[in-house]
Amino acid sequence: MAEQVDASDCVSAFRSFFMAGFECSSQVRKDGLRLDLISSTAHDLHALADYRRCVDAGLLTIRDGLRWHRIERTPGRYRWNTWVPMLEAAEEAGAQVIWDVFHYGSPDWLGQSTGEFIDRYSAFAAEAVRVHREVTGKPPLICPLNEISFMAWAVEVGYFPFSGSKELGWFKRHLVKAAVAGMQAMRAVEPECRFVWAEPLIHVAPRDHSTTELERAEEFRMGQFEVYDMLLGNVLPELGGCSENIDLIGLNFYPHNQWYYDGPTIPMGHHEYRPMADMLVETYERFGKPIFLSETGCEGSGRPAWLHYVCDEVREAITRGVPIAGICLYPITAYPGWDNLRHAEVGLFSTIVADGERRRYEPLVDELSRQRRLFETFLQRG
Repeated sequence: MAEQVDASDCVSAFRSFFMAGFECSSQVRKDGLRLDLISSTAHDLHALADYRRCVDAGLLTIRDGLRWHRIERTPGRYRWNTWVPMLEAAEEAGAQVIWDVFHYGSPDWLGQSTGEFIDRYSAFAAEAVRVHREVTGKPPLICPLNEISFMAWAVEVGYFPFSGSKELGWFKRHLVKAAVAGMQAMRAVEPECRFVWAEPLIHVAPRDHSTTELERAEEFRMGQFEVYDMLLGNVLPELGGCSENIDLIGLNFYPHNQWYYDGPTIPMGHHEYRPMADMLVETYERFGKPIFLSETGCEGSGRPAWLHYVCDEVREAITRGVPIAGICLYPITAYPGWDNLRHAEVGLFSTIVADGERRRYEPLVDELSRQRRLFETFLQRG
């Protein structure tokens, strides 16, 4: 078991316990279409108003992202006009932003499987933290690479297009190597950088209790910890892992994050559905690092009930000694789905409507207010 930390070590990481996250994926789909969710949700045009909406709702800490493919259109030439206005908007709104340097999408000219990717990513990341200091006068909170585990899986199963090694696990190691190089480059420019992460929190159950099925399900389930083990240097130390690479462990958890091995999703309430509190305890006992829920949310009318469940489980985990720094509602606005651009009603706010505003989903507003009151009492008592 990893050496554990006191819960107070993570209290000052964020300005608010409840946070918001803007969908900022920018990958290229298999059919060649480039996604740009910051643009598709009009967040780029309404950043100041969006940040103010979040702050007004008590969500003072926000996850957002850079769009590398727009900033470095040609090698080594950076155009920061798509990001600097967002930095300025966050400052004006009084929002603290965790910036995803890489959220799946790299420039069209850069192959993600190449050694050049590591060099270019490192240079881009270092320049980004320099610009952040220049604009804000502050060191940044950074998520270097979003969901390395998911991206590696998406490449291996062909969900994301890829040309490179087909060796199982190779791309995950490649991304970890890039992340470590990027962190070193960022700290060389800005020693006060703080690094948080976002990796899926999952449970995989066997379809039956045969020895083979049990082993396969458990092997797949344990794969969720590989990235953090690499980043911390617990395995493959040649990749450059060390404890300083992680300030906070981020965990992304959604209703579909539990399933049978090579089978369907396990519904909440089923006997195979694992309590999230148990999953949080296991993660903390393994790594001994403070945790936050870097993404969680539900679609449609289930949003308030899902937040209710998540908050109950987080309180249970805290009671059992897990230092949890916050819960990020993600995505905070409705957005067009990755695969078919369908309208996905998620989060606290709608898409931009005719009057230029976003409508609030009042049932979730009410549940968020209730949970905030419960946590205020709970944390004071603790």
